[in-house]
Amino acid sequence: MIQATDPSVESTGRSNHPGHALPDRGLISWVKRQKGLIVAATSLIAIFTHLVLRFVVRADVATCNYPLLATIVVCGLPLVWGLLKKMWRREFGSDLLGGVSIVTSFVMGEYLAGSIIVLMLSGGEALESYALRSASSVLAALAKRIPSGAHRKTAAGIVDVPLHEVAVGDTLVIYPHDICPVDGVVIEGHGSMDESYLTGEPFEITKTTGSPVISGAINNDSSLTIRTTQLAADSRYAKIMEVMRESEQTRPHLRRLGDKLGAVYTPVAIVLALFAWALSGEALRFLSVLVIATPCPLLIGIPIAIIGSISLCARRAIIVKNPLALEQISSCRIGIFDKTGTLTYGEPKLTDQIVAPGFVQRDVLALAASLELYSRHPLGLAIVAQAKAEGLPPLETSQVSEAPGQGLRGIVAGHSVQITGRQKLAEREVAGRDLVPPVAGGLECIIVVDDRYAATFRLRDAPRAEGQSFIHHLGTKHQFKRTMIISGDRESEVRYLAEQVGITEVYAEQSPEQKLAIVRRETAQIKSLYVGDGINDAPAMMAATVGIAIGRNSDVTAEAASVVVMDNSLTKVDEFIHISRRMRLIALQSAVGGMALSLVGMVLAAAGYLDPVAGAISQEVIDVLAVLNALRAAFPPKVMSDIS
Repeated sequence: MIQATDPSVESTGRSNHPGHALPDRGLISWVKRQKGLIVAATSLIAIFTHLVLRFVVRADVATCNYPLLATIVVCGLPLVWGLLKKMWRREFGSDLLGGVSIVTSFVMGEYLAGSIIVLMLSGGEALESYALRSASSVLAALAKRIPSGAHRKTAAGIVDVPLHEVAVGDTLVIYPHDICPVDGVVIEGHGSMDESYLTGEPFEITKTTGSPVISGAINNDSSLTIRTTQLAADSRYAKIMEVMRESEQTRPHLRRLGDKLGAVYTPVAIVLALFAWALSGEALRFLSVLVIATPCPLLIGIPIAIIGSISLCARRAIIVKNPLALEQISSCRIGIFDKTGTLTYGEPKLTDQIVAPGFVQRDVLALAASLELYSRHPLGLAIVAQAKAEGLPPLETSQVSEAPGQGLRGIVAGHSVQITGRQKLAEREVAGRDLVPPVAGGLECIIVVDDRYAATFRLRDAPRAEGQSFIHHLGTKHQFKRTMIISGDRESEVRYLAEQVGITEVYAEQSPEQKLAIVRRETAQIKSLYVGDGINDAPAMMAATVGIAIGRNSDVTAEAASVVVMDNSLTKVDEFIHISRRMRLIALQSAVGGMALSLVGMVLAAAGYLDPVAGAISQEVIDVLAVLNALRAAFPPKVMSDIS
């Protein structure tokens, strides 16, 4: 059986053959990704070794300083070089002050202070690298689902061929549990496929002769033979992957909260240190000011508040994939929502059966349900479910076809049955079509039996119980200015739901590419929150300021989202907003409060009341206070959600 493509092979363009020495390249790649963590661990070991040599072994000063000096040279200088490049680009963050402190401590022989600063800077880099790594894993998750080949049926038998050799019109066999490699139409077999990865709809679609199949869908227990209608490069799944790749490459960079505060704090600290040096003529005062000015509340306090909030979210069944979402969601002012499975439960129900005179309700339902067993439309399951609930067994069905835009046709128990729409009915000469009831909200199916209008079935995908109150309170409690729905579903159904939950801006019948374009346009004007649940939402999630996935129907969606809500509830989205708001408040308290105390210490150091040792002790006390305050973010607030 053809296996899914290995992402590592795609990224390197080489196979896993031993002769290619991939392990070496993999090791180098791993080291690059984990550079911050490796430097932080090295610095910590060096500091520990220094303390052991100094206080346990009681070695001479030079010996005690060797580990620290090595840390500053090997680990600190690359950090300083990176900070110099940031300065050249006029990026003045909180870590710039740490770089100046490293150089000053090295020049003045204060190696312990320099090593501690290296530890703080590299630890912050490791945290940021971990936080942003999820974006690159999205394409890997997609690549795992793309077959590398197909089973082509020929006169000589079934031959495995590479995917790029599959041509339009080829006959392919889809074995049980295979992933469909290309778009096509079934020509032999009967079974079902899981298309939720592509459509976002949590349904299995029955397949028989004439049924279309979509690349990326997972076949169930029966083999199917299909005729390809698209090249692999033109298939639906390939297009979604291309959109994902483009979305990832153009994803905007968001500045950290610490960088914003550091842009103000750093110049003030450096000017004050230079001023103290100039007035006193003592370089030691310059170092004293820098030591107490090292922005530990920014480099440690804020990350601890973020980590504590991530931990709290995890205990509330909210997985934070990208910690930047915690900083950004409180400033989002537009909420963009998918429909099915997000604002609704994703389970359409047959609510009305309006039967024409001369027909019996149970008979029409039995005919329609028997035909819908072969439907590719999720709403057909609602009709089938209703027939089962009423105890109606399926009838013998044959000659099933589903031409694009024409609806479903077939012969059921000797009757010609068609399930179509109102517009298509108007184009045909059908007896009794003047009996069709007026248009109502939601979705509807028109049933035609033996060229006579038989019934209108109306269906509803029920909105979530908390949907209306959640949408309303986004504006009143969280300062959202606008909300909108972007959905691939029909206009009537989307507008019906929008009315139920209180949303006025509606974009219906949108492809993933169109969704992405809309989200990009809105995000360029105002920070956006996107909430969805299917792989067709993934590109839009990546383009939004914050993307939240409801449930885990798709690994790809979960990777693309900044946040994954494990419980299928909008209340959890509100909880995340509350946790984020509280995290931001606690982080600001730790950072701003710590900087304020540091400024007091800098003034004392500039006046000569604090030497470098006393300044370091004072800074440690400030750090402890900032960290203790930041730890409060890990504990739940009194109010987790205010949806009424």
